[in-house]
Amino acid sequence: MPVFELSHAGQFVATLAAIVVAAYFFARVEVEIEGDAGWAANLPTWRIEEHPLLDIFWGGRALTGYHAWMFSFIGVIFHFPLAFMGRWSLQLEARALGAVMLFWIVEDWLWFVVNPAFGWRRFKRELVPWHKRWFAGAPVDYWMFGVVSALLFWYAY
Repeated sequence: MPVFELSHAGQFVATLAAIVVAAYFFARVEVEIEGDAGWAANLPTWRIEEHPLLDIFWGGRALTGYHAWMFSFIGVIFHFPLAFMGRWSLQLEARALGAVMLFWIVEDWLWFVVNPAFGWRRFKRELVPWHKRWFAGAPVDYWMFGVVSALLFWYAY
């Protein structure tokens, strides 16, 4: 039976396209769930508002049950192809982790773009209190995870 395989460049482009599509759909789902109250502000979920580790690992945002479960779910979903193929390597793990990081950047930004309560014009520090640190018009998390994602993809491909 013939097997269709993409080149490394084709795999990378297909991965980026799949990340953008998945991020768009997930952003739409989150807008339906959260509405105009970002970071699960009005959801019936537990919250840890202050802890020193939140500043280090969570960008100073509250840890919510909603986000703990969603982040875990997305991590599993992005690793599912490795389990399905029965293959694992450092390069495949780098691809999965780089994809997860890029997914969250794109998904978070799209949440603002597709949310009728926001739109991209309202994507500003003063209107988005749950993103505490900004640089050059975007949350610092976007820049940090963007660089790490790029390095992981560079290693993976």
